[in-house]
Amino acid sequence: MNGLYDEARLALHAIWTRRWLALAVAWGVCVLGWLVVSWLPSRYESHARVFVQMQQILPATMNAPAQDTTRDIDRVRQTLVSAVNLEKVVRGTDLANTVASDRDVADRVAALALSIKVTAQQDNLFEIVTAQPTPKLARTVTQKLIDIFVEQNLAGDRTQTAQSLRFLDQQLAARQKQLADADAKRADFQNRYLGALPGTGSVADRIGAARSQMAQVDGDLAAAQSAFAAVQGQLASTPREIAGAGGAATLGPARARLAAVQGQLADARARGDTENHPDVIALKGQLAAATAAARGEPAGGGGGGQPNPLYLSLQSMFADKQAAVAALRIRKAQLQGDLDQLNSKLAGDPGVAAEQGRIEQDSQVLKDQYDQLLAQREQLALRGQAQSQTDQVKFSVIDPPTTPRTPAAPNRLLLLTGVLIAGLAAGIGAAFAAGQLRQTFPTAPRLARASGMVVLGQVGEMVTRAQAEHRLRRLKLFASGAGGLFAAFVLLLGVELLQRGLAA
Repeated sequence: MNGLYDEARLALHAIWTRRWLALAVAWGVCVLGWLVVSWLPSRYESHARVFVQMQQILPATMNAPAQDTTRDIDRVRQTLVSAVNLEKVVRGTDLANTVASDRDVADRVAALALSIKVTAQQDNLFEIVTAQPTPKLARTVTQKLIDIFVEQNLAGDRTQTAQSLRFLDQQLAARQKQLADADAKRADFQNRYLGALPGTGSVADRIGAARSQMAQVDGDLAAAQSAFAAVQGQLASTPREIAGAGGAATLGPARARLAAVQGQLADARARGDTENHPDVIALKGQLAAATAAARGEPAGGGGGGQPNPLYLSLQSMFADKQAAVAALRIRKAQLQGDLDQLNSKLAGDPGVAAEQGRIEQDSQVLKDQYDQLLAQREQLALRGQAQSQTDQVKFSVIDPPTTPRTPAAPNRLLLLTGVLIAGLAAGIGAAFAAGQLRQTFPTAPRLARASGMVVLGQVGEMVTRAQAEHRLRRLKLFASGAGGLFAAFVLLLGVELLQRGLAA
């Protein structure tokens, strides 16, 4: 323990004897270190927290394509720190005073991209941290970034909707012009080739429509002929007169038989049986026999007969049915003529039908495109009306941008203190190293150990008054130098605190 104590005393003695070297080295290291610390740029951080939530105000069919929450969060991050937004920040803040060309703007944008951090604290909560040389600039940049985001996201969708509407209006106008040209071309084609043909549409459509109408007329005609034959049979078997008070006018058996056969023959023809049909041939034989028998039968009669009301009614029905059959036959003949005309046109010029089909197809395609564009425009217009009344992006500032009072980096108070400690350590180390390089023997035991001889005695130093006064003056100068070093340290601390206050 005594050995360690002696060594410590010897080290302190060596350092003290070279105290001026230690003071000079400490001053040099501190001055250089403090200059380096003063040149370090300050970095102030402004913090802000914002809440961003995407809203779905319309059904999925009328809204933009649905996006998941992760994609929305990534889009918020990318939008906040996009190059376009950062360029607007540069031109809209005090950073604009530091640029003189597009290259300077690009450099400022690159620096901003590194100094701005956007982190998602929760699903819809974001923290924006901006680092700048001054507190005011840091807060201004953060606020400008938030303002640009609000402007782009709240008004950007409406601007995009308006642009889309203008584009759709242009497309609709172009489709309208094309439709008008197609209609004019179709009208000109019909006037040149199909004006004299019956019906509407293409030749094939007109033939199909005529055949459909022909089939319907054939059915109606068959029904009318059947009804006409039935009325005709009933009329043949009904007497013209009925007996009055003086007697009765009746038909004989032969005449009644003749009327019945005539009715059966009319029914067979109404069913569509031809003259060669077995039933028709048999009925004709029966009709010939009944006619011969009726000729030999005397006509019955009696005074006082009157018209039969049933016979008169059947006559009226007979006339109506006969007129209906005649009208249907005329209609059938007309349709057959139309079919013959259309078939002759199709056979004579087959290219006309092909050309008309192509014109009709082009016109239909244009109409379908126009209807589709019109439906899209209606949906987009409805979405734009919804956006004008509600915001698609709900944005609110939870914590407004802060104005930092102290720089986040560098910590000059700590650095100044560290430089002082490093300067003192360097001075002490230099004095100790100088003492080790230049070996002396401050005590008799150390001289004895170094020489290996016995030290008989030692003589103390005698200091005169003049020497004592000189040493005292040097001590005061040393104390002044050491005190000046600490005073410079305190002064630098005060300047740093003052600058922080002025910056805030």
